[in-house]
Amino acid sequence: MADIHKLAQMFKELDDQLVGCMRCGMCQAVCPIFKISGKEADVTRGKLALLDGLASEMLSDPEGVNEKLNRCLLCGTCQANCPSGVSVMDIFLKARAIMTGYFGLSPAKKAIFRGLLKNPKLFNALTEMGAKFQGVFTKKVDDMLGSSCARFNAPIIGDRHFSSLASKPFHKIVPEMDTPAGSSGLRVAFYVGCVIDKIYPHVGEAILKVLKHHGVGVFMPAGQACCGIPVLSSGDSDTFDTLVGMNVDRFKGGEFDYLVTGCASCTSTIKELWPHMYHGDSARTYDIGVLQRKTMDISQFLVDILKVEPKALAGGKSVTYHDPCHLKNSLGITAQPRTLLKAAGCEFKEMTDAGTCCGCGGSFNIAHYELSKEIGSRKADNIIATKTQVAATSCPACMLQITDMLSQKGADMSVKHVIELYADSL
Repeated sequence: MADIHKLAQMFKELDDQLVGCMRCGMCQAVCPIFKISGKEADVTRGKLALLDGLASEMLSDPEGVNEKLNRCLLCGTCQANCPSGVSVMDIFLKARAIMTGYFGLSPAKKAIFRGLLKNPKLFNALTEMGAKFQGVFTKKVDDMLGSSCARFNAPIIGDRHFSSLASKPFHKIVPEMDTPAGSSGLRVAFYVGCVIDKIYPHVGEAILKVLKHHGVGVFMPAGQACCGIPVLSSGDSDTFDTLVGMNVDRFKGGEFDYLVTGCASCTSTIKELWPHMYHGDSARTYDIGVLQRKTMDISQFLVDILKVEPKALAGGKSVTYHDPCHLKNSLGITAQPRTLLKAAGCEFKEMTDAGTCCGCGGSFNIAHYELSKEIGSRKADNIIATKTQVAATSCPACMLQITDMLSQKGADMSVKHVIELYADSL
């Protein structure tokens, strides 16, 4: 529970930000959830109207307020298209923190966030154990997409087609790294992220291969923790502060020119949320600012800094690209991944609505799977319509969602991270 003084300050910050919304309804035109439901409560304008009276609403109907606030992907599409420049993501994250601070976390979230994510060694040990025994409970359904489903009726898994835990996580393949700058004269820090580490370690290996090829030194400390976006999205500000602090302490001792990630969500969190949402030890504020300024998506680093260019002739696999919301909406990165695909010699074909959300939204996918699935199904249809061999993206969470949707439709194609295709071309 948050103390009353902290809650009062959070309410004041929320009120100060809410006045910017003109209720113009522009968010209706771009919200992926509103396109499905048509409900005013599902669109940003409706949620902001609710937050105007949050203090009274949360006391009279706490479950209703929570439900409305959590029916949001946090994709940032409304913020990116808001003519008034309202900081919608800040508002929603603060509102969720208020709700969690007042009512507390559910027992399940408390166990996961504070029991596991706060303890990376325990988290790693349990997922490694899960990887060994997952075959008892799951079965492979698509070799090309690498998707599996539950052998038995499972309450959380349901009818999902999911990517299994890796038999060997990335932190076991490469526990840490500290190599000098090569021909490029540059050294980067590499932030791995949970999904790459535990489900897609080959993406991490591809990043290291590419950096070595271009003569870039790598500083990759052991013991990296979650970036904090799952806990922040659930309003757990205290655990977020702890995770940010753990990561800052891991990286602040290294010397590097840039910090690169292969996860759109991690990149956006470090650049956009660490500086604005961290309220822990003030001594770390300077280090957070340094990391923020140095952080880049891997495709952005390769194209903007190393000047990787498209090949004159394309003769590789036919590929389409899905823009992750956290790259496109939060950071404005759209051209660089496409340039990297062309640098890999891929035959690139743009899909319809490449920049619309895939429907994952992290925990949104768990709490509102049918809605997530409907949004994702439309994305999958647009991907399949390109008749390409590969659906590429720059976010492991998007890879999970797109794999699920394509697998359920029986699509004859694979899902790859952009960096995998580029690494394969070297």
